[in-house]
Amino acid sequence: MNQILLITISGEDQPGVTAGISAILSERRANVLDIGQSVIHATLSLGILAELPQDCDQQALTGAIQAFADARDLRLRSSTVSPQSYGQWVEGQGRARYIITLLARKITSDQLARVTAVVSAHGLNIDGINRLSGRIPLGELPALSKACVEFSARGSLPDAAAFRRELLEVAGALEVDLAFQQDNMYRRNRRLVAFDMDSTLIEAEVIDELAHIAGVGEQVSAITERAMRGELDFSESFRARVALLKGLPESALEQVAADLRITEGAEHLISTLRKLGYRTAILSGGFTYFARHLQQRLGIDYVYANELDIVDGAVSGAISGTIVDGARKAELLRQLAAEEGIDLQQVIAVGDGANDLPMLSIAGLGVAFRAKPLVKQSAEQSISTLGLDAILYLLGFSDRYHPGVSAQA
Repeated sequence: MNQILLITISGEDQPGVTAGISAILSERRANVLDIGQSVIHATLSLGILAELPQDCDQQALTGAIQAFADARDLRLRSSTVSPQSYGQWVEGQGRARYIITLLARKITSDQLARVTAVVSAHGLNIDGINRLSGRIPLGELPALSKACVEFSARGSLPDAAAFRRELLEVAGALEVDLAFQQDNMYRRNRRLVAFDMDSTLIEAEVIDELAHIAGVGEQVSAITERAMRGELDFSESFRARVALLKGLPESALEQVAADLRITEGAEHLISTLRKLGYRTAILSGGFTYFARHLQQRLGIDYVYANELDIVDGAVSGAISGTIVDGARKAELLRQLAAEEGIDLQQVIAVGDGANDLPMLSIAGLGVAFRAKPLVKQSAEQSISTLGLDAILYLLGFSDRYHPGVSAQA
């Protein structure tokens, strides 16, 4: 039976290490069963699991590798792997794989300790850890800094709900975001991203801004509170609030549109998605007037929102057409997926409110963004610490691959 040798090389990173070790193994006609390499702060760690022919002199092989390592001031560790141990390792490849993503302004040892303790307590084994964010300088953090570490874990997870719940508790205690996904074929094969608008793509609730200008801010807020208490459904409360805007000049809409603040990371996220070939949509319970404004500014493909009726240059107090509520958002998401010829598992939905939950629940990746507590608890994923472009981390993209990012990964 052929021999199996595990070779580990570590030391200062330098060109030609992998090439040199591979050449030595090639001379002995070895097969590579597994290989992995990482570099942290110019320090290399290279591991190779090699199958050696029966006629290979293992002592001579390790001697040749040791001489190569000594010449480059590298450290070598080698050990023989039994066929039984290798067989058990091969059998493990059928186990489910999961991705846990840690998002914060900076990464601390306490965060890593708490997260990995939860992973270990549920019997999962961490196969790999990868930093997706750029390098962070010492001293005071730069404005809107981003830090992200991705854990790849494998194993049986009998109670995924309990695991997710414990991660959520850790995230709340440490004021970080923790995403948990199964590592399947859809994760890197999303094709459509649908966004809520108010308090998601923009840092405002437009109807509140309009109500303030119209002098009916308190009345609109009171109706909103009734809706939140469940005394009014979304459509009923929305019509009541819009009715209070009657007589507001169209110029007020222009003023609010000009002053809209785009949410942190939104422009970077959408420009990157477009370069990667994704389609984007706004599915909003707000107004088409403002959604069209964002469409032009950000390059959004589809827009569905509520048509605010304008008569003689002023708001009539009515809505034209079907109101886009939670159920309508989910319906539109299904419709867009069908038009694009994709599975709902290839869709990402992002929103902050309760009326976003229907579309978040049917999307392959539903993200509650800076959402209310109830929405965060109900959605599978949530982001509150970073900007919208943190969604790229959930897709597995590193800062080094984000177009227009200067940080060095």
